[in-house]
Amino acid sequence: MIEARYLMIDSALGFVEIVHPTAGSTVAEADAPTVLCIHTAGQNGVQWRHVASALADKGYRVIVPDLPGHGRSEPAVGGPVVDLTVYGDWLWKLLDALDVERPFVIGCSIGGKLTLELATRPERPLAGAIAMAAEAGPGRVNVAGLRRELEDVAGPSRGERTYLGTLASVGDSVPAHRANLIATMHRREDPMISSSDLIGWGIHDVRDRLCLTTCPVHMVAGEQDPWILPDTVKTDSSRIRGARFTLLTGIGHYPMEEVEDFADIASGWLDELAERAAPERVEAAS
Repeated sequence: MIEARYLMIDSALGFVEIVHPTAGSTVAEADAPTVLCIHTAGQNGVQWRHVASALADKGYRVIVPDLPGHGRSEPAVGGPVVDLTVYGDWLWKLLDALDVERPFVIGCSIGGKLTLELATRPERPLAGAIAMAAEAGPGRVNVAGLRRELEDVAGPSRGERTYLGTLASVGDSVPAHRANLIATMHRREDPMISSSDLIGWGIHDVRDRLCLTTCPVHMVAGEQDPWILPDTVKTDSSRIRGARFTLLTGIGHYPMEEVEDFADIASGWLDELAERAAPERVEAAS
């Protein structure tokens, strides 16, 4: 069952889908682990439309929000957000409103950075974190150029730039029809919001907080991702105790959209995080 809700957070309505474990699942609703899925810059929860339902079939309760100003959420009261820590605070308020504690978190791009943001807040421990397509340090964009671009983001060419830029960010192992669908869906974004998100991407840095991580972490990079350096992601993962790194061959910036059976892969990662977390929690309690 998919539950759609609007929640008042920071004086604006935020939209969230909650995908409950299906009737055929072997896990009871009350015992189902919760997974928070975070979308990429300028996009919204629709990026997780196939994965969320498939994870629910496997017994997870899946929470898929639209960040402020994205999709069906109202804009942030203060205008477009350029500091990803603001989104991090908003996500915790969302989880509080839903009475969720210690969720698994999986995010991509700015969602990957937000996953690291939440994982490095020891006062609010997670069950586990899967950060995809994100480095711990500042994103590789020209922040000054993006700030100038905010003056003309509504130009008619922006939609085509988004479409073509998305195609260029998809790995060559992805079938042409699937790549075209991803790019077509992405061109719906609000250019003011996406440029602001990318400014946040370009200044967000948790490298000095990686030592604070209290949950198992899995960092994932696409081999053909033009927005990151996989070797840097691998190095970042080595700075987190017990973290795992995975390189996806032939995949670009959007694994959850590019990989057809991504839910199967993600559920395997989540199972592994749960196994790694169990002895750590026992040790912490003793």
